[in-house]
Amino acid sequence: MTYRHTQIGWTILAATGLALLWLLVLPHHDVSLWIAVLFLALPVLFGSLTVTVDEERIEVRFGPGVIRFRIALADVASCRPVRNPWIAGWGIRWIGTGWLFNVSGLDAVELALKNGRMLRIGTDEPTSLCAAIEHAIHWA
Repeated sequence: MTYRHTQIGWTILAATGLALLWLLVLPHHDVSLWIAVLFLALPVLFGSLTVTVDEERIEVRFGPGVIRFRIALADVASCRPVRNPWIAGWGIRWIGTGWLFNVSGLDAVELALKNGRMLRIGTDEPTSLCAAIEHAIHWA
C-alpha cells in the first residue's frame, strides 16, 4: 500500500503573487529585481507539500522535491493527528517540541520517533495520513 497526497499552499501562493504584483508597480531598481526573483522562487519551492508513505519510509517533499525529508518507518514509534497553534506558521520550522513541515492550515500529524524526537507534518488529511502511517508501521 502506498499513500500519496499533495496539499497546495494557497496562502503562500496568494501572498507571493500579491507581493510580486506590488513589485511590478514599483519603479524598477536592482533591489526590486532580486526581491522579485525571491518571490518567484518561494511559490515554486514551497507552494505545495507532498507526503508519501510506502512500505519503508515517509517522505515529505516541498514543491518539485528540491527540499525533502525522509523518515524510515522503523524509526517511528507512533503518530497522532494534532492541531498546530497559529503562530507555528508555514514552511520548515522548529516549534519547540520538534520540526514542523507545513504549507497551509493548522492540522498536522505528529510523529514520535524511537529516539525521543518529535516532528509534525502539516496536512489537510490528518486522519488519513495517520492511518496510512500506522498501517505501514504494522506491515513493515
